[in-house]
Amino acid sequence: MPESLPVRCPACRREHIYVAPPYPCTCGAPVAPALDPDGAPTVIAHRAWDDDWITVRCPACGRANQWPQPELGCPCGAVLRIPAAGGPAAAGPGPRAAFRAMTIRTARDAVTNAVLYLRWLGYRDIRRAGQRPPSGIGLTARGLLAQVDPTAGPVSLRAVECLWLTAMAESAECVYFSLTGYTAEARDRADTLGIPLFVLPPTGTPHPVNPSATNLPPTDNS
Repeated sequence: MPESLPVRCPACRREHIYVAPPYPCTCGAPVAPALDPDGAPTVIAHRAWDDDWITVRCPACGRANQWPQPELGCPCGAVLRIPAAGGPAAAGPGPRAAFRAMTIRTARDAVTNAVLYLRWLGYRDIRRAGQRPPSGIGLTARGLLAQVDPTAGPVSLRAVECLWLTAMAESAECVYFSLTGYTAEARDRADTLGIPLFVLPPTGTPHPVNPSATNLPPTDNS
């Protein structure tokens, strides 16, 4: 399985060398999708949530997780989807490692980092929530509802309360991720309701901003 793959942009015919980035499995092992040397890259014209993720099994612990579909941005402006073989390209057994974040440049990066962090905590089968929240993007896993707000401006009291009410209706816990923080009222209500609040800085590692987030324990929903 190649560690790198020569890629020709179908839009401008420019040549690239692509290396699939590894992501940390819950067990701590770095995992990356194997690249298909016989496949052809395609230009992404329209995005669909299901097409943005692929299933890769960690060879260290055997868990099958969803990882971002390999992509490459060409200087010509085209975004290329790189064909994956569907297996892990990198592995390595080891103890639970520190969370490894992606640098956040786009809203999609923020959502990806939230997914990776929840996966690092032990939540499985993370997917987009069926019910769209009033703001941001909803994620759901077994027993958990998460909301990621990648917009500018602090999260409001109403947004925090809406998340809590939705989670209560689904008998689930909830957690909030924001790029720009929370209003004082939102933080006070989150503390009262026991909702973990995180801020996603440009470096990507979620920063807890209240005791519920600081004390959010790892889980095992395998």
